[in-house]
Amino acid sequence: MASTGNEYAAGGPFEAENQNYNLNEEKDNYDLGRRRSSTVGSIRDLSDQTHRKLKSRHIQLIGIGGTIGTALYVQIGRGLMNGGPGSLFLAFTLWCTVILAVTLSIAEMVTFLPISSPFIRFAGRFVDDAFGVAAGWNFFVFEAALVPFEITACNVIIGFWSDAVPTGVIIAIVVVLYGAINMMAVKWYGETEFWAAIGKVLLIIGLLIFTFISMLGGNPEKDRYGFRYWQNPGSFTELYHKGQLGRFLGFLQCLIQASFTIAGPDYVSMAAGETENPRKVMPRAYNAVFYRLTVFFVLGSLAVGINVPYNDPELIDAFKLGKPGAAASPYVIAMNRLRIEGLPHVVNAGVLASAFSAGNSYVYCASRSLFGLALEGKAPKFLTKCTKQGVPFYCVALVLMIALLSFLQLGENSAVVLTWFVSLVTASQLINFSVICFTFLRFYKACQVQGLDRNTLPYKGRFQPYAAWYGLIMTFIMTFVGGYTVFLKGMWNIPSFLFSYLMVFLFPILFIGWKLLKRTKWVSSQEADLVTDLAEIEKYHRNFVEKPETNAFNRVLNKLFG
Repeated sequence: MASTGNEYAAGGPFEAENQNYNLNEEKDNYDLGRRRSSTVGSIRDLSDQTHRKLKSRHIQLIGIGGTIGTALYVQIGRGLMNGGPGSLFLAFTLWCTVILAVTLSIAEMVTFLPISSPFIRFAGRFVDDAFGVAAGWNFFVFEAALVPFEITACNVIIGFWSDAVPTGVIIAIVVVLYGAINMMAVKWYGETEFWAAIGKVLLIIGLLIFTFISMLGGNPEKDRYGFRYWQNPGSFTELYHKGQLGRFLGFLQCLIQASFTIAGPDYVSMAAGETENPRKVMPRAYNAVFYRLTVFFVLGSLAVGINVPYNDPELIDAFKLGKPGAAASPYVIAMNRLRIEGLPHVVNAGVLASAFSAGNSYVYCASRSLFGLALEGKAPKFLTKCTKQGVPFYCVALVLMIALLSFLQLGENSAVVLTWFVSLVTASQLINFSVICFTFLRFYKACQVQGLDRNTLPYKGRFQPYAAWYGLIMTFIMTFVGGYTVFLKGMWNIPSFLFSYLMVFLFPILFIGWKLLKRTKWVSSQEADLVTDLAEIEKYHRNFVEKPETNAFNRVLNKLFG
């Protein structure tokens, strides 16, 4: 019998009500043979050659590794400067509720059908084939653009210590390392990300401990500053305008930053097709990743506001002058103020590892999203070719070619290049979350119409469909709000406008273009394809036998993180 995964989600927001999911029991009221993928206009006639080698502990940490990067340690200081500690904390807390809604939506679909590039392919099956094309290419652009962003960040971070190594050499080394890691069997990618993610977790925990001890006076200056900076200069600051409007714009800027910084469920989902025993592993992973990230981001946004005032001259100069690496980190600024030596270098090393690891995750996700598009016939067929280890090598190579855009730094200021990529990917990420929530609403309706009882699924997300509607509305609104500053008086900037809204214009163009080219039809709830790949997944779970771990050290790791 297939492993349901229900029992592993118990106690979390993803807990199911029924723990006896079995395909045979559902056949009486749900005819699995009556609908095939031809109803949605894209027949999957290409085989998925990837291997299910990622273990539970890998999946648990991949979501964290892909999300925690320089934004949590360094760029978060920009949000503090723009909105103040109160706005930053409220914005990050609010956005975590949006990520919960997205997670609840995607988790139910992916644990039911844990396939490669799941939410991209679900968009075509449950909504419209053209919608799946637009969603897939949007996610690919999003992930692929993040690779040169993190490579650029790595170069900036290394500049904290020395600028002796030429920029071009650093870029070349990072690209080669990404290629080497991602061309290995997926289990080695999982191992790499596992250890890198542990480093990130240790760093943020260490910074939170530093904040707690230091604010209580445990520092060389014996300064018991507590929440001093929430009182003076205050919790909220004005941005662009005076009064209530200025404070609201400050909060809005923090919310935009949170929407770029906080993610997680999409990275977990992209590994579904290569996860060992996914119906047992994935529910636990969604729960763990959401809870851990919420703690890190909410407490992290609180900590930076405790350590540094929003009007700190060193903080303002660091972002205005584009100081390298951790020099702009609120934590390092606090350490310098308190005359703590040595720790800034430790923080910078951790930030460098985080940036490198995040870029590595983006190479993986971008290549797998392109692979999923190719499997569905929405990208060239040759991209489906895999090595004997199950790596889609053409997809990885194409992503690495896009990563060469990081060489733009040679002709432009690194801070400018970083801003370009941030503007581009923020809109793409929000569009991606909107797609996930809308796709779930169609899945929810299809289950009702086709008689598939959601109580019998591997797990049933709570608060549905209200959570999906909440996530859809919030992410859709923020997609258009992200570049609002270009419309303020005297702030019009053509490059900023294009990078902020490029994907907003490109998404409907891709959708309409594919719809006209292939004459696709909107998928009715009665015809939504809930069956393709299901029998194969059921067979895998019936036949799956977990191999006991022979390595004692790995057994301990599996126990701690699995």
